[in-house]
Amino acid sequence: MPAHTAPAQPASPDMREAQWQLPRNPRSAGLARALLRLQLIDWKITGEVADTAELLLSELVTNSIRHARTPPGREIGLRFATYDGRLRVEVADASDRRPKPREAAPEDEGGRGLTLVQALAEHWGCCPRLHGIGKATWAELSLQR
Repeated sequence: MPAHTAPAQPASPDMREAQWQLPRNPRSAGLARALLRLQLIDWKITGEVADTAELLLSELVTNSIRHARTPPGREIGLRFATYDGRLRVEVADASDRRPKPREAAPEDEGGRGLTLVQALAEHWGCCPRLHGIGKATWAELSLQR
């Protein structure tokens, strides 16, 4: 069972936050999506925003699992938050290597994840990990869709 951090006390009525730690392995992508779906149901976020957030999270988690190049045993941090009319999905790992979109050739089976994130998210980026080594990669959507 993934570790869960209790939601932070909201600074404003529309600010909510939930966090989890997951093992860095391929099964965590599906677990991350399930956790997001449950959280969004609790927050009454549905429809296109929920579907797009799930896709964005899936791409960010998969990227972290495939490319973080961190030692075994390191976990991936998930953070979901709402604030200022936005939903943020965030994935943190212990790698300092920043993600970069690339142009995939038509015959490539992968390599389109960050291009997809760039196209679907209203904003996305990468910043130093708040607590510990590594980085957090995030994507945001407007809740006003």
